[in-house]
Amino acid sequence: MQPSPSGSPDHSPDPGLLTQFPIPVRWLVLLGLSVVLSVVLQLIHLPGSLLLGPMVAAILVATNGARLSIPRIPYFAAHSLLGCVIARSLDGGIVSTFAADWPIFLAIVLAVIGASSLMGYFMARSGTLPGTTAVWGTSAGAASAMMLMAEAHGGDIRLVAFMQYLRVVCVASAASLVAAFVFDAKGGAVHEIVWFPAVDWLELAKTLAVSFAASAVGARLRIPAGTMLLPLIATAALHAAGLITIDLPPWLLALGYATLGWKIGLSFTRRILRHAAHALPQILASNVVLIAFSAGLAALLTHQFDIDPLTAYLATSPGGLDSVAIIAASTPVDLSFVMALQTARLFLVLLLGGPISKFVARRIEG
Repeated sequence: MQPSPSGSPDHSPDPGLLTQFPIPVRWLVLLGLSVVLSVVLQLIHLPGSLLLGPMVAAILVATNGARLSIPRIPYFAAHSLLGCVIARSLDGGIVSTFAADWPIFLAIVLAVIGASSLMGYFMARSGTLPGTTAVWGTSAGAASAMMLMAEAHGGDIRLVAFMQYLRVVCVASAASLVAAFVFDAKGGAVHEIVWFPAVDWLELAKTLAVSFAASAVGARLRIPAGTMLLPLIATAALHAAGLITIDLPPWLLALGYATLGWKIGLSFTRRILRHAAHALPQILASNVVLIAFSAGLAALLTHQFDIDPLTAYLATSPGGLDSVAIIAASTPVDLSFVMALQTARLFLVLLLGGPISKFVARRIEG
């Protein structure tokens, strides 16, 4: 049973129109609504649409009496796919760029993590959100990864999802506007997704076997977020050694993202939505502060190290990695620098997030 923001469990499901329909019909409604919302969000080029669409659809059906749930095995399989996605982003160019300028990257990343953690602490102290939920909600990492880490460390995954994806929208919008109107950067052609490309089935089978086995080990040993972190480590190591090729077709990723979105959305209640709406002003304010702080770091990079201003701005933008990558790929910036800093921040958040959330929780309790 997921806890409510006030700390008490949500015992009673929301009433609604869907309670009168059989369960297969409710799943069909959820599936159809998820497809429609995902397509709409894709058309307006919203980052994370493959997860955000199903999550919003699940919230709508859950608050109208759907009473559906995602089994553990598909949910853990989706975790392992997310680990593979992060592992795939570690190419040689990013690693070499980080190695060349690691003191700069480390200082910038730690500054962003410190600022986001401090905001999470103040939100928890003010009572706006519970301690670990506030920390993970403000963490400047990949939104989907932060939700899984929050769940593993006692945060309310529903409120973390609300905060993270609101920040993704704010950061992506700000980055696009700054690139277009401040630096007069012209966007490239929109990348069209090929949903059913040619697939090397042997490599895909090897990747899935490794990731699913690692996820099972993580679940068995009850490692916090181990169902995502162990597949990430295992597939990244084997990919770097040339033993597997991480090539995940979009249709498979869509299934994984939809499963994650459904799991989160189906646990929402009307009470949770009211609480999220009540905290909206503070959450928006924290996003504005974090974006402004990151812009200040970008100005410092430009002044001290003569880095292109737009490159510095996109590199320090506080997530998400995928949306910043899309914007950077279509503008005249140093893409390796941007992705190296973004990826370094993601991994340091994954490494430090757990201890930080526990520290904040202890301070609040104290």
